Amino acid sequence: MRWNSCNVLQVAPGANRLWQFDAKGGAFVPGGREVAGAPGQPLPAKYVAKSWTSLWQPKLNIAWLPPENVFLRVVELPKSSPEETLSMIEFQLEKLSPIPVTQIVWTFQILPESVAATPGRAPQGDEVAASVPMQTIIVVIASRAEVEEFLGKLEAQGYLADRLEVQLLDLLQSANKDGAWIYPMTTNNQTAALVAWRTGGALRSLSFVVLPQNGDRAQSLKEQLAQLVWAGELEGWLTSQPQWYLVAEPAVAGEWENLFRQALNEPVQMAVPLPPKELAACTALRAAGTIPPVSLLPAEFSSRYHEQFFDRLWLHGLYAAGILYTICVIIYFCATYFVSTQTQKVEQQAAAVSGSYTNAMQLKARYDVLKEREDLKFAALDCWKLVADQMPAEISLQRLSFAGGRRLSLNGTVSPDEVTNLFYFYNNLHKSQLNGQPMFDSAGGQPPVYRQSGNQVTWNFALDLQRGEEAP
Repeated sequence: MRWNSCNVLQVAPGANRLWQFDAKGGAFVPGGREVAGAPGQPLPAKYVAKSWTSLWQPKLNIAWLPPENVFLRVVELPKSSPEETLSMIEFQLEKLSPIPVTQIVWTFQILPESVAATPGRAPQGDEVAASVPMQTIIVVIASRAEVEEFLGKLEAQGYLADRLEVQLLDLLQSANKDGAWIYPMTTNNQTAALVAWRTGGALRSLSFVVLPQNGDRAQSLKEQLAQLVWAGELEGWLTSQPQWYLVAEPAVAGEWENLFRQALNEPVQMAVPLPPKELAACTALRAAGTIPPVSLLPAEFSSRYHEQFFDRLWLHGLYAAGILYTICVIIYFCATYFVSTQTQKVEQQAAAVSGSYTNAMQLKARYDVLKEREDLKFAALDCWKLVADQMPAEISLQRLSFAGGRRLSLNGTVSPDEVTNLFYFYNNLHKSQLNGQPMFDSAGGQPPVYRQSGNQVTWNFALDLQRGEEAP
């Protein structure tokens, strides 16, 4: 996985220290940010918390397990694949672990060095050659109870670790020569030191020496170092007097140098350890570059942190959706209020002019009625004039009616010999024009109907005016 940033946390009795490194070009850039805080206080969320951006910009949270909570063992095994190496370590785990294997968490680190079989060590069989390629492995063992307690403290500070690492693994980089390398430290308010034994170009053993708070500390140091030398001679990897190296800060180097001179009466070469910030950068590079088959972080904690991360994303998403919904509702109600206000203003304006509008409509209706009556009056006069002009003298008109402002009805009498003239009269009247326009509808009306009674014929017919509007 390509990490975007990495946090390394050191939990110390005096203060917590957090280093953050950003990735560039596939590696973490040295000189990251450093944040210090009081023990037990929450860490800055902007540095350690994971959010939506962590999905495409992964962040690795590492915590240094305190050195007093770990056991370090060095083993040499034939070179093989990581899976086979894991199986070989598991086979020896009961012998390597100082506590029952059911109560531990563990991991291992393969050192980047390759040597032949250990000089002086008895072969494992006649068929095994003396030059079998070997690999040096540091096995890190910790009590599960102490790890879970440590993780609980980190959770209280808002720090969910993705990896648990041991800073001593990176501190051992300075052990690049054969000899005994001493790294002073303080564990559980006691003065202690890690002793790394290196011979034949390979790391052979890791041991702790603890000095008493009272009494002859130099004598105690001498006795413990003598026991370690005897153990190395018995195992066969220590065949000569070692060269002593003291890796300590100037503030503590003087005290330890005096103790070594009194205990060993031999020269001790001094070396300066890596600063904590550079040590954290080494841890970040090492952890980001390798994914061990087993981890000091229990699997159930890793799964729970993963679930909490996605649950937190869902909650944040729902919270953001709720805020967006609330904003939309507020905008909707504001828009509704604005439209309602505009509607009320228009209604008020309409109410203010409603009286004038009603009066205007009444006046218009009266005007239309009067105009219609005037038009009908002139239409009736026009019809009367046309009838008078077109009616033959032989035909007698008894009644002329103008009904509905549209239909002209005529009836009268005629002698039986003049019935033909009646039809001529109807056709001429039906085709008559006024001002160049047809007066009557060519498709409407009623043809002449007549009935003879003795020497007299009674007739009637109707014509429809060529007009669209209806009379009131």
